[in-house]
Amino acid sequence: MPDDRIGRNDIEAKLREIRGEVDNTAEMAKPALLAAAAVAAVAVIGVVYFLGMRKGRKKSTVVEIRRV
Repeated sequence: MPDDRIGRNDIEAKLREIRGEVDNTAEMAKPALLAAAAVAAVAVIGVVYFLGMRKGRKKSTVVEIRRV
């Protein structure tokens, strides 16, 4: 009967293999993630800017001076 036991070395080797795949995938996805983060940051800043402009216009006081 063949020895079908799974030893500590087998588990460690498999975990190293999986970790290598995860590291490679993370390295490949990093540039896309950075680009998406930059786009999101610009979008958030733009929305805040335009909302601030709108609020500034809504609450600004108009002073009218009349000469009689």
